Amino acid sequence: MKVEDNLPVNPELMVQADLCIGCGVCVGSMQAVGQMQFNGQGNLIPVNVQTKDLRSRLFPQLCPFSPEAPTEDFLSESLFPESRQSHPEIGRFLAAYVGYVSEGNFRERASSGGMLTWLLEELLRTGQIDGVAHVKACNNPQSDGRFFRYQTSRTPEEIHQGAQSRYYPVELSQVLAEIQRLPGRYAVVGIPCFIKAVQLLRRQDPILRERIAFTLGLVCGHMKSTRFVESIAMQIGVPLEQVQRIDFRRKAPHRPANAYHFHLMLTDGRNIEGPWRQLVDGDWGAGFFMNSACNFCDDVVAETADASCGDAWVEPYASDPGGTNIVITRSATLEAIVRHGISNGRLNLTAVDGNFVARTQAAGIRQRREGLAYRLTWPHSGLRPRKRVNPRTNGIRLRRKLIYRLRHTISRWSPRIYAAAQRVGFPGLYRLWAWSVLRVYKVLAYAGVRTTPRKQNTDRQNA
Repeated sequence: MKVEDNLPVNPELMVQADLCIGCGVCVGSMQAVGQMQFNGQGNLIPVNVQTKDLRSRLFPQLCPFSPEAPTEDFLSESLFPESRQSHPEIGRFLAAYVGYVSEGNFRERASSGGMLTWLLEELLRTGQIDGVAHVKACNNPQSDGRFFRYQTSRTPEEIHQGAQSRYYPVELSQVLAEIQRLPGRYAVVGIPCFIKAVQLLRRQDPILRERIAFTLGLVCGHMKSTRFVESIAMQIGVPLEQVQRIDFRRKAPHRPANAYHFHLMLTDGRNIEGPWRQLVDGDWGAGFFMNSACNFCDDVVAETADASCGDAWVEPYASDPGGTNIVITRSATLEAIVRHGISNGRLNLTAVDGNFVARTQAAGIRQRREGLAYRLTWPHSGLRPRKRVNPRTNGIRLRRKLIYRLRHTISRWSPRIYAAAQRVGFPGLYRLWAWSVLRVYKVLAYAGVRTTPRKQNTDRQNA
């Protein structure tokens, strides 16, 4: 581990060092007093965190980006000793699959193949859990102050309400407090760093270790700030206060799965839908409004979760309008559930190897392995993260270095320039800047790659 100048690891310093992802574990643990608030860039950060007992000393072991926390390799080895297979880019696992849920309307209602919702409902149906902590839309975002938050579901219909992708900052503190307060067995769903935070907390808290029975991970590109939703509303000419609900990935029979379309439901009952490619910040790989901590992540597939689900971003699956999952199992219980679902025809899954899974997430892995190795060579003040990737510049092509530099610039400056444009009452300033840097990014990222409208916004294999 490396902590510059022996600085103590605490929430404030994690924020100052751009290493706070806003997961809320520091507020939702250790009998803490504090709260999670949005900062000026639209990211959640801990504010006024104080603890009631000496367990504050445990914070360095609880924060997922802390330089003193165990790595994903260490955690997965202790959590999943039965997982015999190992891959350098997706970690330990029992088995991996590609496919979708063939029963009911799971696939239809999901962003992808419906596997995550199916697994949660199966755990509930078989009595292995009493509730699910996952992200759901807020009924009244204007009064709630946000569009999404972690909530607890205890029925199949409530679980279904948590389907779909949520590219929006959320935090765990309230659901962790609820799990500590209400006995039962729970499953927690989250992106890789959130699942790691939950596993770190389970190591220290015997109540949560007993009550959080399963963790299900989401394959992750990066965390967006609230500015992304604001930007979508601004670009289509709708005041944010008129947005009642947003779906980031709306399916349609005539569209391939990788051609993202957003859908906004307004307070006056109108519905507006459009393709991501019409947005100046709609290219996912460019990193608009990306949380700064994502620049220091080396886990794409939630390596510490009992099972992980994501999209199969390779053909022929990427173009399938229905959506297709990759599924990685690490616990024997979830592997048995998946195998039983396959055998009785409820799941249409085909076994694959680790190399196939890695290919489906090639761009994300490149950003978090090669890109991270390069970023770790840059000057960084304050706390220094400890990663499984060693700093290096050798062997990285100049074009890739320029992509990583530009992506970092876009992620750093997009919320600032957006906020400045709003302050001066000239939103076109942000659009002009975003359009300009996106043009440069596309030249670098897609040089020599044939990009069609069907693939333009999510060509994850080349970005």
